[in-house]
Amino acid sequence: MTVLQLKSHENRAAAMDAPTVLSSRLESLRLTYPGLVGPDLLEAMIKTEFPGKIAVVSSFGSESAVLLHMVAEIDPTTPVIFLNTGKLFGETLRYRDRLQERLGLTDVRAAGPHPADLLAKDPNGALWNSNPDACCFVRKVLPLERALQGFSASITGRKRFQTNARSAMHPIEEEAVRGTGEPGSASGTRFKINPLAFLGQEELEAYTETHRLPRHPLVKDGYLSIGCMPCTERVPEGGSYRDGRWVGRDKDECGIHTPVNTDGDGI
Repeated sequence: MTVLQLKSHENRAAAMDAPTVLSSRLESLRLTYPGLVGPDLLEAMIKTEFPGKIAVVSSFGSESAVLLHMVAEIDPTTPVIFLNTGKLFGETLRYRDRLQERLGLTDVRAAGPHPADLLAKDPNGALWNSNPDACCFVRKVLPLERALQGFSASITGRKRFQTNARSAMHPIEEEAVRGTGEPGSASGTRFKINPLAFLGQEELEAYTETHRLPRHPLVKDGYLSIGCMPCTERVPEGGSYRDGRWVGRDKDECGIHTPVNTDGDGI
């Protein structure tokens, strides 16, 4: 039995123990693919449920190679949306290029903040210091929402172990479309697929080693979770996975994964 199959069996009961589902499509998907995770879930979503209407959202961070490798093995033409906030490490940009070439990804799309939004909300580029939530909204939330227009589902690399908010998320979720402020942009729902939800750091490390995937160059310098440069620090030895993000602030999510879900579970 593979690591992913083992985690699937161990977590099947927990995964299906969710609050009442409001969407009949979401309920149908969960009943059709109970406990399915990893490449099996990805293949079903990419090829059967949302062909041509699903995209990967990737930060090209410390663990992104695992999800991107799985996707590339199934269909390397799957769109990959990369949020270039304008505040990223140069190492992240170079890692993106290296992974794209190594995995043969053919449709990596960089989405950045709109110049008008920056002019209105962050003209000096220092919003991250005074109001990091607002900075994330302008540089991540709005660009991603625009980039996902036209897609019925997105694929994320989120895992339950990362934050308290993610500790109960389901591999298949549905959320209300946030919108961008334009009339009609906030209508409908979008599905969110989390194929790595049940994997821990040991399983991620084993997958990386098995497939000899290149690592983000900042990992060896103590950066365990990598976001924008001003809001990411090294994690001291013995520290927790997200200790280097937004240090000293009551914040552990950028906001792209925290809209209200239609079923009430999983952020």
